[in-house]
Amino acid sequence: MSQFEVLKSDVMQKFGDERFRFWQAHRNDVLEVPKDKIVEVLQFLKDSGKFDVLMDLCGVDYLGRDPRFEVVYHLFNSKNFQRLRIRAPLKEGEPIDSATSVWRSANWFEREAYDMFGIVFKGHPALRKILTHHHFEGHPLRKDYDANHQQSCKDVNPVEFEDGSRFQEDPDRDLLPINIGPSHPATHGTLRVMAALEGEKVIKAGVELGFLHRCFEKMAETHPYNQVIPYTDRLNYCSAPMNNVGYCKTVESLLGVEIPPKAKAMRIILCEFSRIIDHIVCIGANAVDLGALTGFFYLFELRERVYSLFEKLCGARLTVALTRVGGMSHDAPSGWFEDCLETAKYIRKGVSEIEGLLNENKIWMQRTQNIGSISAEDALAWGYTGPCLRAAGVGLDLRKTEPYYGYETLDFDVPVGTTGDVYDRYLVRIEEMKQSLKIIEQVCKNVPSGDYTIRDKSIVLPEKKDVYGNIEGLMNHFMLVMKGIKPPKGEIYEATEAANGELGFYLISDGEQKPYRLRVRPPCFAIYQSFPEQVTGGLIADVISILGSMNLIAGELDR
Repeated sequence: MSQFEVLKSDVMQKFGDERFRFWQAHRNDVLEVPKDKIVEVLQFLKDSGKFDVLMDLCGVDYLGRDPRFEVVYHLFNSKNFQRLRIRAPLKEGEPIDSATSVWRSANWFEREAYDMFGIVFKGHPALRKILTHHHFEGHPLRKDYDANHQQSCKDVNPVEFEDGSRFQEDPDRDLLPINIGPSHPATHGTLRVMAALEGEKVIKAGVELGFLHRCFEKMAETHPYNQVIPYTDRLNYCSAPMNNVGYCKTVESLLGVEIPPKAKAMRIILCEFSRIIDHIVCIGANAVDLGALTGFFYLFELRERVYSLFEKLCGARLTVALTRVGGMSHDAPSGWFEDCLETAKYIRKGVSEIEGLLNENKIWMQRTQNIGSISAEDALAWGYTGPCLRAAGVGLDLRKTEPYYGYETLDFDVPVGTTGDVYDRYLVRIEEMKQSLKIIEQVCKNVPSGDYTIRDKSIVLPEKKDVYGNIEGLMNHFMLVMKGIKPPKGEIYEATEAANGELGFYLISDGEQKPYRLRVRPPCFAIYQSFPEQVTGGLIADVISILGSMNLIAGELDR
């Protein structure tokens, strides 16, 4: 029997409830569970060792249907890489039991579903808004909420902690409330960290999001599929092409199309260069926040080299919109792959110089070693993926475990740390940059010939020469612009290995030209959940060190 058949048999043997429904859709295993059984089912799946990671949790509004809402759970097994999507329908106004007793990572995801849809989770330790401000009325991802209805914030909340409590004076202790950000160099104008200090020790901590809300998921519902691509740039804008690729790969999977080999090669090159510059931002910003200014200048010069490659390809540098559903937006100009090889050679030299500056630097080591340590077990419980998880000793990388675009044919290693501290996160990212360069060199030396996109008239716009040169091309262009891409009805979850970890898109199509629901699973949202706990009990100086090592990109957090 397949893994799915075994799972189905075990669940039915355990619960024997005729309300349970199993099916497979677009290579995804799906289980529908009545809401009154959800925690029991989740606990069984975790305790039996079938799934050890809650990868994502979100809400869906099926306006006009009864029951109107669904809570959707995406589970993952870090050992055999099996996935399962669980759907729990519920009527409007009905609560559902919180999964925080099973997975710690459910905390912020449930708060988000409460904020965006008004879904109430019974037993949640501190259910409250997380992305919208405290004056905001309504739930923006409900279908009956107008996307143009904006609401301003008039004041700032006082210092608030992760458990929902607010700072209070303690007659027996000399406690000091403090805000770190958003107007702080280390929070880059987008994060607010709140703490209660006793001397230099953090006694309690909390964070506030929402300073750079992109409204990505709401905007995706109001735009045709290809017009969503520029919005993906503004998720993790430090590695924009990776977002383009992840989104387009999801839509292509739902359409059932495979992009040409040359487009796959170009996407790999862009993704690996994006991984490098994302790690450059993380290491460079973290170093400068701790006082190492020289490394910042070294690294950002390398980043600009990569941006010049993006510019040659599409004319843009930061937010690029390089992909299209079906392939790439442009073919590579003459000599571009040779430029990539030269850039890779230059970056390799620069990475070695950074290692010389930081690896054995006493101040750097004192500020990063044994700071923010996390075990592999705790990292998985929080939903860590990417470099932060690998630094904790779990060698999970989707390019190896669920390879795509031909990664399985490439020779590269997955670096793994031991302690999960800030220093190991730095070492993992340094080694990952070297491995990305290795991948780029392999692909650039063996770029397949052929087209850079599929030529399906219902998916891809015709060439300009055809639009201006013949009536068929003009009509194809007109029909696709007016009617857009229309994937079949259905749903799919696709994930790629982005710079910070698993970047997942959960797409629901109703057969029309716009996504019915597009959920993004951003890597650093789950990672940031653990931040208040990680800094509690440590020094205020270590807050900055841990924050930088998580590589939090506000556009990805706030969406």
